[in-house]
Amino acid sequence: MSSISFKLGYRYLRSSKGGIFSFTTILAILGLTIGVSSLIVVTSVMNGFQKELENRILGVIPHSIIQSNDQIENFPYLIKEINKNPNVVSSAPYINIQGLISSSYADKPISLIGTDPKDEESISIIPDYMIIGDIKNLYQKNSIIIGSSLAANLGAYVGDDITLTTTEVRTSIVGSYPISLKLKIVGIYELKTEIDQYLVLTSHETTQKVKKFKTNETSSIRIKTNDLFKADEISEELLNIIGKDYYFKSWKESHGTLFEAIKFEKLLISLMLFLIVAVASILVLSTIVMTVKSKEREIAILRTLGASSSQLVLIFFTQGVIVSFIGIILGIIVGYLFTININNMVIFLEFMLDRNLLEAYFINYFPYYIDSYQILLICITSFSISIVTSFIPSLKATKLNPLEILRHE
Repeated sequence: MSSISFKLGYRYLRSSKGGIFSFTTILAILGLTIGVSSLIVVTSVMNGFQKELENRILGVIPHSIIQSNDQIENFPYLIKEINKNPNVVSSAPYINIQGLISSSYADKPISLIGTDPKDEESISIIPDYMIIGDIKNLYQKNSIIIGSSLAANLGAYVGDDITLTTTEVRTSIVGSYPISLKLKIVGIYELKTEIDQYLVLTSHETTQKVKKFKTNETSSIRIKTNDLFKADEISEELLNIIGKDYYFKSWKESHGTLFEAIKFEKLLISLMLFLIVAVASILVLSTIVMTVKSKEREIAILRTLGASSSQLVLIFFTQGVIVSFIGIILGIIVGYLFTININNMVIFLEFMLDRNLLEAYFINYFPYYIDSYQILLICITSFSISIVTSFIPSLKATKLNPLEILRHE
């Protein structure tokens, strides 16, 4: 009898009243399609933005910094010990000095990083985002590399000389005054993030001179791990090896709130879109209610022929399952096609509107990352909601009195 229930459910779906071409059924399928496809597109794009931020910001910001209360002596030995940890991709001496950079056009606050070009290539993505010059140009004496936004704000270009006034103080018989450097711009990078506005690079040797450090001394050691979300645990392991005279600061202290905000925003948007799925599921409920209403006579006849309550429920439940399945499958197809073509659509819209839709963002395209696990979760959740809303009105068929119905025929 269960096979008959499935057949009847499918047959009722094809009928003129409450069938697949009825207004409510089309709305239900359309609502599920829009809801599921929107969830796939939004989560994929936000995944892409999150990964892009991870690559561009945390590709420059150290995953963790090992420090002490004073300068670190004999840092080559410490780096050798740190690199023995299998979770450490690379480590390098790190000197960070705040200051003011000046050109003939403007003055801007900056954060100066003292680095070795060889170390920079293994621990940072800046060498990959050089638009003018090369990271190896830092081997030149008194050289500096700046971001594209900072270069535009300063009205400076490669080959220009700038003045860097640091927060470090030099004392002489005439008093104390900040240390200033005359540096030449030898390269410009462009990450298209806020980092372009303030982060500048010079040689580790130059910052050692500013700090009055010896050749084997540095302020701290920056670390790149194989899992940035486990940077704290890895740093704790390193402290157990190199000693408790040191402490660490991870990227979470400076940028953790940004990524938490992205996760929260993604969750909030997903919840809002699931409301669309819920509304569409209510339309599935309406479709089944209408079908039950239009098939009361058939239900009464089936009852008199000995059909059980579970068999009646299965008839109309089948209809709800089929409608939900069609809507979700179409949602997956539409969502996938929209996601992989989203940048073409943006280009078309920019052409039609004659404006840059992404000028407020740090990149000039929509990154996306399609997570199959998330799509599966979206489908299971959407289908579960639809199943529940299909089951509730299906129970109404079991409450009908066949004698009352047939008496009024």
